This record gives sequence, C-alpha cells and structure tokens, in this order.
Amino acid sequence: MSKPIVAIVGRPNVGKSTLFNKISGSRISIVEDTPGVTRDRIYNDIEWNGRALTLVDTGGIEPRVDDMMLGYMREQAQTAIETADVIVFMVDVTTGVTASDRDVATMLMKSRKPLILCVNKVDSVGELPMEYYEFYELGIDGDPIPVSSVHGTGTGDLLDRIVELCPDTEAEEEDDSIKVAVIGKPNAGKSSIINKILGENRLIVSNIAGTTRDAIDTAFENEFGRYTFIDTAGIRRQSKVNDRIEKFSVLRSKAAVERADVCLILIDGTEGLTEQDERIAGLAHEAGKPSVIVVNKWDAVEKDNGTVKAFEDKIRTGLAYMSYAPIMFVSAKTGQRVDKLFETIHFVDVQNGTRVPTGALNEMLARATAKVQPPSDKGKRLKVFYITQISTRPPTFVCFVNQKALFHFSYQRYLENQIRETFGLTGTPIKMITREHGDGAVKAGKV
Repeated sequence: MSKPIVAIVGRPNVGKSTLFNKISGSRISIVEDTPGVTRDRIYNDIEWNGRALTLVDTGGIEPRVDDMMLGYMREQAQTAIETADVIVFMVDVTTGVTASDRDVATMLMKSRKPLILCVNKVDSVGELPMEYYEFYELGIDGDPIPVSSVHGTGTGDLLDRIVELCPDTEAEEEDDSIKVAVIGKPNAGKSSIINKILGENRLIVSNIAGTTRDAIDTAFENEFGRYTFIDTAGIRRQSKVNDRIEKFSVLRSKAAVERADVCLILIDGTEGLTEQDERIAGLAHEAGKPSVIVVNKWDAVEKDNGTVKAFEDKIRTGLAYMSYAPIMFVSAKTGQRVDKLFETIHFVDVQNGTRVPTGALNEMLARATAKVQPPSDKGKRLKVFYITQISTRPPTFVCFVNQKALFHFSYQRYLENQIRETFGLTGTPIKMITREHGDGAVKAGKV
C-alpha cells in the first residue's frame, strides 16, 4: 500500500525545513536563516498513530519576485502540490499576512487538494497572539493550526489533522490483482514492455529519457491471473535529475515500489549493468519485494555461446544481495520471451507469500547444524535453539539463540541458503531476526 504524500509549502524562510526536521526526528533538511536554502524537494517516511506517511519538504514559493532561483523553487513546490495527497501551507506569525501569502493561498485552493493552514513561530505558551487571527482572512477551510517548529509544540495537532485528511486506502486492499512495478533507468524500455504485454500502445513511448512523468496503473488479465502494471518514471542519478517534473517522479517511483507486490527491474541489455541499476534494484530489495531482473533489448545485443552466462555472471556479481531473483532476457521490440514474464511474476509472488510450518523448519535446522557446526568465539559456541516464521511478504523468520553476538553474518547466510534450498522461496528476499533465549520479548510470548 502506498503512503500518502504530504507536502509542506509556503514562502521562503517561514520554517518549513525546521518543521520537517522536528517531525522527522532528525536534521534531514539544511536549516539556515537565509531564504532559499532548501532548493529541491526532500522527503522522509514517518508514522503517526499507526498511519505511515511520506513527508515532503519543498523550496519556498515567492510569487512576486523575478529571481531565477526563487522562480525555480516555486516550480518545484508547484510540482509537489500537484503530486501531494495533503498540503500543509505554512505561514509566519511574526510577519503576519503578506501579499505573497495571499497569492500562494489562492494557488493552493485552486488545486482542490486537502489543505491545512499552519501558523508557525507561535513560540509563547498560553494565549495566542493577535497576529494569529489575521490568517483567517486567507479563507482556508478549518482553523489555522498554531505550531512552533523550533520547540515542537502543536505538531501533534498538525499530524492529527493530516491523518484525518489523508485519503482512505481501503479500496486498494480489495484489489486482488498482482501489482507489478516496472522500474529502471530512463529509456530502459519500461513503457515498451507494458505496451507489448497489452498488445496496444496504451502508454506513450519515446526515446527521450523521462517521458513517463508519473506512476501509471494499467489493469490486465490473462490465463495466469489478474495484474496491475505500474509504469514508473525512469530513475536517474540524483546529480543528473534536473527537470522539475522528473525530480518528483523519483519519489513516485519509490512509492510505486512500496505499493507493488512484484518488481520488474529493467536493465538495458545494450548498456549492461550499471551502478544506477544496482541502486534501483536496492529499492525493491530493501522494501522486501519479490523481483524479476529483466534484461531488455536483448535483440540488439551481439551474442555468441557465452554471452548469456557472461551477462548473468555480471548481474550476480553486481547484485550479489539479490541472488534469489530470477533473470530473464527479453525484447520489448520483438516480443521475445515477454509472454514468459507472467509465469515468473506469478511464481515469485507465490514465493513471497509462502509460509513454512515450524516443525519442518526445525527439522531443516537440525540437519543444517549437523552438517555445518555453528561458530564459536573464545570457547563459547553458538546454539540455535529453534526457528519459526512470523510473517510473509517478505517471509520473515526468527532464530532463537544463546548469544546474538555469536550469530555471525556468514552463518545467518548459511541458514538462509538452507531454507531456500529446502523450501524454495526463489525470487523473494528473506528477513532473518535474531532473539536470545531469555529476551523480554520471548518471556512475554512476543517476537
């Protein structure tokens, strides 16, 4: 399920970044007393009252100036407005209502997005200053929420309002289709792949990197099941992302990964695996999503008897953390092996939802520890008492041991490989959690 996107917008230097840092719990945004410090959007995932949100800090909007950088920042903020689910409009109580505030308020209300007026720098405790009441004239629905981004007062009320206005996502949960996020660098062939699957040009295809500006959902059904393909904007290196719309599409691509059940990681076969491909694949891995590595444009690659193996070896080396993911060589242009994707997508989705009985897990554990003895340190040997699975998507296992410090990464990897060898789980990451026998969590019957 994707997280609602909450954009904090307003004039420069009203305290947006300070509020962002306070809510995020860390100094993520650079905070200085110079207007225009935050030039690009910065985002962070937060949680409030059990609701996950993506918070976005934006550059300030200053409609009445001609400065090129401030104009650029306004465009950045406008893009955030267009993409956000909820907008927090921040103003400064110490300056009162300005002409720019009125212009920004008019622009925000035209967006028809849920809008919250946040009056910052209300640092004194007790009765609200008279200047606070001036902001009612902006005509924004609901009472303005007074906050102090420096001290954190009022942020709880603000977050409560945000959660209240966030869109209901229950409808998403009722959709039983397999949601497939197609991710990769710009121009890797993401839209072309989906067009070939659909058998018609449902998405715009162009040789210009960044054509797809936003995540686009397309439903499809065949003999293998029901699917929803999420075509995302290509993800570039941050240093090369200059276009104002394309910058925010990176966030939408990451949100698409979170919303997906399966990720197709597209690699341009004519270029080979790049560092950026590795970073993009990491998004899916870190999100715990089953993945298929799809090498596109295979028709344009000069081949001999060793080409496939050499390419696979490079991928396995570069994406060593995704050794579980199957690799497919396809051509969106010719349709080569594109039809085989459905079977693989369905397979890795099933693997991601697999649950292994505790009895079978511990039979495997007994064989594994007999085959390779657990490590020891300074005369103390690791004991793995038992393993149990606590959740799926991704399959998550808890290992109960005598001492966590003795449970070396290499032995964890060994047990993970044994689980895969015994029960499959191809195409999906596995999460391993370690608990000492006697942890408070164990005593309480929790893991």
